[in-house]
Amino acid sequence: MACGVLIVVGGPQYRVGSHRQFLLLARFLAENGVAVFRFDYRGMGDSEGDSRDFEAVQDDIRAAIDAFFLKCPALEKVVIWGLCDAASAASFYACQDRRVSGLVLLNPWVRTEAGAAKAYLKHYYFSRLVDRAFWRKVLKGEFQIVASARSLLGTLSSAIMPGGRSGEKEVSSRGSRTKPADSPLPQRMYDGLNAFKGDLLFILSGDDLVAGEFRDLVGQSREWQALLAQSRVAVQELTEANHTFSRRQWRDQVACWTLDWLQRTSESS
Repeated sequence: MACGVLIVVGGPQYRVGSHRQFLLLARFLAENGVAVFRFDYRGMGDSEGDSRDFEAVQDDIRAAIDAFFLKCPALEKVVIWGLCDAASAASFYACQDRRVSGLVLLNPWVRTEAGAAKAYLKHYYFSRLVDRAFWRKVLKGEFQIVASARSLLGTLSSAIMPGGRSGEKEVSSRGSRTKPADSPLPQRMYDGLNAFKGDLLFILSGDDLVAGEFRDLVGQSREWQALLAQSRVAVQELTEANHTFSRRQWRDQVACWTLDWLQRTSESS
């Protein structure tokens, strides 16, 4: 296959991935004739230099693609595969490099303070109201009412504070606030994906607040809905899976979806 896959690391980890997901994915794709390149950002794993977050890895991704093409001269194009904030980094980068033909984006990180709070209210607090274990704790007096009320009030405050595209502060995946940018993270991701004309595959977990926040963003944004409705975009949902696809059957399903999508897009291009 003349199209290779570059696996970009998400969060503060290295190229093996959580539960060895990146390693196992690479082996599966290689066994099916797909060249794969895994690498560590500067300051992570086996790479020297200062550590950096997903906002500052564009040069790292370009250097990795350069090395990939040198190692595999038969390559004609590359697909970037990324989980969480690696999906965000890929969204920023893809439109800058003609060698990139597609993106596989798992549980994209679109975090803002208000967005995170709304997702937590919708996907955590409301679900607890129909959870039998929660009510058993309440009846047994094991539920910390004061502490939980304070937490809920704080979440409500974050959810209703002014922001959105006009001025929300962004939060990095490592928990620290980033420097203000020209526009919020979701808007910059949309701009990058809209400018990129290659194929897109979104894979979303069901048991995951990050994926839930992405779904909420799409549900509230006509431009995101229009983007995902394009013929070049495919979406797969794995409703039982958590954020890092920690079970074997979940990782295997993601790998199969990735390979099937690669084969279809390669045939149509």
